[in-house]
Amino acid sequence: MKIVLVEPEIPPNTGSIARMCAGMKIPLHLVEPLGFSLSDRYLKRAGLDYWPHVDLTVHKSWSAFMEKHGHERLWLCSKRAERCYTSVAYGDNDVLVFGRETRGLDDAILEAFPEQQLRIPIIGNIRSYNLSNAVSIVLFEALRQTCPELFPS
Repeated sequence: MKIVLVEPEIPPNTGSIARMCAGMKIPLHLVEPLGFSLSDRYLKRAGLDYWPHVDLTVHKSWSAFMEKHGHERLWLCSKRAERCYTSVAYGDNDVLVFGRETRGLDDAILEAFPEQQLRIPIIGNIRSYNLSNAVSIVLFEALRQTCPELFPS
């Protein structure tokens, strides 16, 4: 399984996600342009001293990412999707894709994968969830399904 952040903008979100990826041994892919430098102190602070344990790959663009990983099964997370993230059967090699904090994934990306879009339900008066929370929610459902030994009854 992989986590992909397409053009993330807020350093502490990416740092928190990197920390979680280190803890769960999940590769993290960042698609440029990034809204920050990888040397940003807030990014480093959120990731604490776990950065050496993050399997991090940076891609110059969405098309560069797709050249290497377009053959893999992608799940695109969007507040505009109709299918709930709990309604699919995840696989060990699935790729969970998340967009920018302010605008989400571009329409062109979403339109290319109409059957692979997922949403997290929102019942309150908010526009969206924090990116690091959204990644956690979807990742842990995928891990619950694919690694049941991590979640004993």
